[in-house]
Amino acid sequence: MSAQASNVSITGNPQALRRSLSPYCKPRVARSVVEILITVIPFLLLWMLAWSALTAGYWIGLIAAVPAAGFLVRLFMIQHDCGHGSFFRSRRANNWVGRAIGILTFTPFDLWRHSHAVHHASSGNLDRPNIGGIDTLTVREYQALPRLHRLRYRLYRHPLTLFGIAPMYIFLLDQRLPVGFMRSGWMPWVSVMGTNMAIVLVMGGVIWLVGLGPFLLVQLPITLLASVIGIWLFYVQHQFEDTYWKHQDEWSFDHAAIHGSSHYVLPGVLRWFSANIGVHHVHHLCCRIPSYRLPEVLRDHPELRNVGRITLRQSVASVPLALWDECKQRLVSFKEARADSIP
Repeated sequence: MSAQASNVSITGNPQALRRSLSPYCKPRVARSVVEILITVIPFLLLWMLAWSALTAGYWIGLIAAVPAAGFLVRLFMIQHDCGHGSFFRSRRANNWVGRAIGILTFTPFDLWRHSHAVHHASSGNLDRPNIGGIDTLTVREYQALPRLHRLRYRLYRHPLTLFGIAPMYIFLLDQRLPVGFMRSGWMPWVSVMGTNMAIVLVMGGVIWLVGLGPFLLVQLPITLLASVIGIWLFYVQHQFEDTYWKHQDEWSFDHAAIHGSSHYVLPGVLRWFSANIGVHHVHHLCCRIPSYRLPEVLRDHPELRNVGRITLRQSVASVPLALWDECKQRLVSFKEARADSIP
């Protein structure tokens, strides 16, 4: 297939492309079990190594905390697959593995699964509430705000907020209550409070064994570093210059999936720790594909490799982009939006 024909197949008929991906949606149970074992066992060993290293010096323990955070990120990605029902054939297996991992990631699985499904169903839609995503205003919406509200949005989009305060707030505080879902029935409360109780029991047992001080010295750096990495990955997946945002009457799920989600090209080691989540355009188009089968899609559909492709350097350059310009159909910075508004 020529590159030109491939491009037509993507932009012209993404629905047909989505249907062609159905064979990849079958999880391989043995592979899924191995993926869990090669993630959770090293994580636990590194945790114990960081704890035992405290006697030799705290900074030595911090060295072990870095790869441990990487394995915790990978556990979250497995939990993410379970939330989509893609990691096992059994719905029960997906749910209970996801809930168990949620104890380690401090994430109430059932509530997160619900909000993440809303994110998938509305990503790139300017007229739908941005549940489970990063708030993004259009240039017109931002310019219509009172000055105080503009300042609040600028503070919200500041890198120190997005990648410093927000990760700690979300994973340590926000997810301890069903914020935004207080009146949405019993599920959010059972999910959050059940997870909280499990965290208290599991972490309480660890504290009983190693002591509160050592536990905090080991667990907090791992959790905070993993949460920063997780938020960064989530940010990069949809916040890039040529992403996709449309109003309801023009919005398309398939086009939003392909063109509103990035293909984040990472070095092999980082791609492994992030469980191929960088192949996000394929994931959004067909979320039932297990993470370990996403490389197969790129191998068999090479036309997808350059769609929404961003590198590490390009992802860093996207941080200042905070407003959607409906005229230019791309994300712009506050500085660019201000320059365009000056007659």
